[in-house]
Amino acid sequence: MDGTAHILVVDDDRRLRELLRRYLMQHGYAVSLAADVAEARRLLEAFAYDLLVLDLMLPDEDGLDLAAELRRRSDVPILLLTARGEPEERIAGLEAGADDYVVKPFEPRELLLRIATVLRRTGRRGGGTVRFGPFLFDLDSQELRRDGEVVRLTSVEASLLAILAREPGRPMARSELARRSRISGSDRAVDVQMARLRRKIEDNPRAPRYLVTMRGEGYALRTEP
Repeated sequence: MDGTAHILVVDDDRRLRELLRRYLMQHGYAVSLAADVAEARRLLEAFAYDLLVLDLMLPDEDGLDLAAELRRRSDVPILLLTARGEPEERIAGLEAGADDYVVKPFEPRELLLRIATVLRRTGRRGGGTVRFGPFLFDLDSQELRRDGEVVRLTSVEASLLAILAREPGRPMARSELARRSRISGSDRAVDVQMARLRRKIEDNPRAPRYLVTMRGEGYALRTEP
């Protein structure tokens, strides 16, 4: 099964839509965008989504109305974005059928973790975990642990590891890794990030056991060295 969850982001703030698209894609999700309820309905009729990130205050209709409408005919998970922080507004969203909510302004990392939690809780497509040596990597939250202890990764390092971990053993060219992880610059920029990631994972970064280089092909994650 494809481990990539497809998320529909519905928000009338173009800058926020694009920011979320880039951030979620960087962390391994497929993303579609809608600026209002009408556009969201068209996309929902045409495609199957694994999760809906829905702003409450939209120009044509209230997001709560769309949430309630969807819940009557669909079990797609809904995560609300709201500037309304009052308890009664949050309760109204949950009563309309939302699975969770995030109050604006928010940290993108918080949204990422809440998305992973909702996907896991609702049994929607997600990456699960990948184990290699003493490490366990959660493809949803992109959290890496070594013998139960969290290994701190930057967002770029986590993105690179997630890309490789979704297809263990498959070599990926630097150009593909750069494109999918949104690393700008030359192939050297990918090498620099991989070197930093190796220092956090490998006992001997000069002779890696897990993040290996396959000559002429690229980098790969070896789960059984």
